[in-house]
Amino acid sequence: MRLDEQTRRQLRDMGCTELLDAFVNQDEDACAALDAGQRIRLAVDEAHAAFTDKRIGGLARRARLRYPQADLRTLDMLDERGISRELVASLADCSWVERHRNIVAQGYCGSGKSWIICALARQACRNRYRARYIRIPDLEEEWRQAADKPQGRSRLLKRYSAYTVLALDEWLFDPPEERFRAFLFELMECRHDTGSTLFATQYPQKDRHQRLGGGTHADAIMDRSAQHHLAGNRRLQHEGTRTRPVAANQSRKQERHRQCPIPSTPVPSHNNPSAESE
Repeated sequence: MRLDEQTRRQLRDMGCTELLDAFVNQDEDACAALDAGQRIRLAVDEAHAAFTDKRIGGLARRARLRYPQADLRTLDMLDERGISRELVASLADCSWVERHRNIVAQGYCGSGKSWIICALARQACRNRYRARYIRIPDLEEEWRQAADKPQGRSRLLKRYSAYTVLALDEWLFDPPEERFRAFLFELMECRHDTGSTLFATQYPQKDRHQRLGGGTHADAIMDRSAQHHLAGNRRLQHEGTRTRPVAANQSRKQERHRQCPIPSTPVPSHNNPSAESE
């Protein structure tokens, strides 16, 4: 479509570069039989698609994925990783995000755990959810550095609590020390029923309580973390969570929305292994 220079400049001034490009790129011969309304509709559709792709690309870049090209639609790679195509395809609609469900990808080194959680986080970005990927060692380093800043750790907690989808890689690769374990508890508490968390770990569910120190923090973190377990056994295992009174849930949500403060002293630890899943 031929547009004069003033119209082009006005579209640029309004930030409508996608729409301008769509108009300019219309083929005159192919669109000759269309009326003005049809041509405008085609241009708007093309501009909207470009705008959406740009927005999704921005969300994916800000997610800082380890594998930015990981994609659930690349189903030919899943058989190599020992995971059912049908199972992963069922996660593509991101209903697990809407329900604030968490997922654990568990398997040996090199089995594709990190790829899977990156693909799930990228799929969340495609559905316009705000996501973030981080390795636990890097998160711990940020936590240590935050101690040198005024309210640094509280701000760090609020930032990672705010992501709709948080992908935590190398979960429990090293047992967290007591103070960082208290931070992880607060992070899980703040995200409970408000966001979805993805975990990639080598350790099966039965070993995680001990890796978390085996005390009350371990009980609480496992209780607030995963509902679904994605492993290389070609099925999605449901990991039940402890049933809590409704009033207790409401009070926790109200408290989380205030500030989610980090306790100044760690909660005392007791040897009370939990038979319940995360």
